[in-house]
Amino acid sequence: MAPLTDTSHDVPGLLSARRIITLLGSILVALSSGTYYIFSAYAPQLGARLHISYTQLNVVGVAGNVGVFASGPIWGRIVDSRGPRIPLIGAFVCFLFGYAGMKCMYDGGTGSGTSISTTHFALLITCGLLTGLGANAGIISAVNATAKSFPESARATTTGLVLSGCGLSAFCLSTVAHIFFPGDTSAFLLLLALSTSIPTFIAVFVVRVIPLTPTYSGPGGNQTGNYEPITSGEVAPFVADHFVSAGEGGARMPLLGARPGAGLSPVLEMECTNGYSRPDALLDIHGAMLFRSLDFYLLFMIMLLLTGTGLMYINNVGAISLALVAKSNPNYDEVEASKQQAAQVSTLSIGNFAGRILIGLISDFTHSHFRLPRGYYLCIVSLLFIISQAVAIGVSNASTLWMATAILGLAYGSLFGIHTVITIDWFGLAHLSENSGYVSLAPLVGGNILSIMFGRNLDAHTPRKETNTLLGVARATSAVGATVTEDLSERQCLLGQECYVWSLKVTLVTCVVALALSIWAALRDEHRQNARKKNWE
Repeated sequence: MAPLTDTSHDVPGLLSARRIITLLGSILVALSSGTYYIFSAYAPQLGARLHISYTQLNVVGVAGNVGVFASGPIWGRIVDSRGPRIPLIGAFVCFLFGYAGMKCMYDGGTGSGTSISTTHFALLITCGLLTGLGANAGIISAVNATAKSFPESARATTTGLVLSGCGLSAFCLSTVAHIFFPGDTSAFLLLLALSTSIPTFIAVFVVRVIPLTPTYSGPGGNQTGNYEPITSGEVAPFVADHFVSAGEGGARMPLLGARPGAGLSPVLEMECTNGYSRPDALLDIHGAMLFRSLDFYLLFMIMLLLTGTGLMYINNVGAISLALVAKSNPNYDEVEASKQQAAQVSTLSIGNFAGRILIGLISDFTHSHFRLPRGYYLCIVSLLFIISQAVAIGVSNASTLWMATAILGLAYGSLFGIHTVITIDWFGLAHLSENSGYVSLAPLVGGNILSIMFGRNLDAHTPRKETNTLLGVARATSAVGATVTEDLSERQCLLGQECYVWSLKVTLVTCVVALALSIWAALRDEHRQNARKKNWE
């Protein structure tokens, strides 16, 4: 067996220009990839211009969500095997054609005052799908390159910075549009087309995986991979290997050919066959092995319940705000309603941004200094979701809704900030994007189920007039300040909290269930970490 070698002089330093450029490029891509959060900012105008119903408009939005969450395993496998360049090229093409296509359809209108044809509606759905595909390709590439370019001690912080860009995207773009061309939806769609496609095109040339210091040379001197250094006195555990002393200083090396799991504790003996006894650089659980892992199903269910709650609130916070403004007042002030809606979008975006950064900083600090298993942060995130839903249930005035929105944004951002690092800790870094892609199918399920539930509940409390019109929320000004001048429906629930509170009670229960699952997952994580430590010493 070849000895450990020091090749650190061949690898860029932690704060080298190449590593920083990759990080900055990844953040720029993330800022371009969070635009699916801003759909509600132009959807009312798009629907009014093309004379399509709210249900049809919602189908376009769902197509974007399908593109974001369903494409995860595909883009993930590509970026894991081929690197970030191909997905970034795909993101550039999808963004450009998706948003440019919407702009062309908006500019063309219908001409006859009737709804667009089935063919044109299918094209509109395709454009929505493309924007979602581009968003996921971009964020997966950015997170993958960042996670593989920084060591474990800085991984949660750096990936949190990248993901925070995704959370801040809606706020940045809506602010730019409001300042430079308020009320011009066509210009806003052009801004989306350019501000998403150009950065991803630039990233094709600057975002790449920067290798970490290798730790081990195999036969013939070939490196086994970009692993972090293991200092003398630490264990270099390999799956299915015994450990033997190797020289001075107590360093221990794996002995090839040993029986899997022999001499280990029952926990590690069971997990050896599943790849759990390696450190994250060597751990590699993917494919069929992933679907045999209880931890995968725990993480999937936690994500399903929490992201479903988050997406339901994000997609409907405008309707919640409008219901509070319009309570017992069918002649409510549309200008005031639009201000409240815009405030919720901005508050949500900032909270999302803050959560993604803070969870990474806190997680790295506590994991490095106190060896706290990262699974416990799922418990903290679940508690934040519970608090957000409890606060939202108690809100009876639109002016105080921001508190629930801020907490929800913080929780949602924290969840996506920590789930990537947990995926690495539990399943390994080698197939990070593919594994994250499978986990990201959870929001597609949870978000659609809970959003449909919310819509049906809101419809049940809404006076029925016309069946092929937009909801009253569509007539308020959007988050970018564009006023819908078309004649839209007057349908609006006037019961305030009663319009939606039942849905929030359901999501409160789902978050409590998620907390229980998170506690279970955290205890398993701690038990596994303690068992590893005991057997490696």
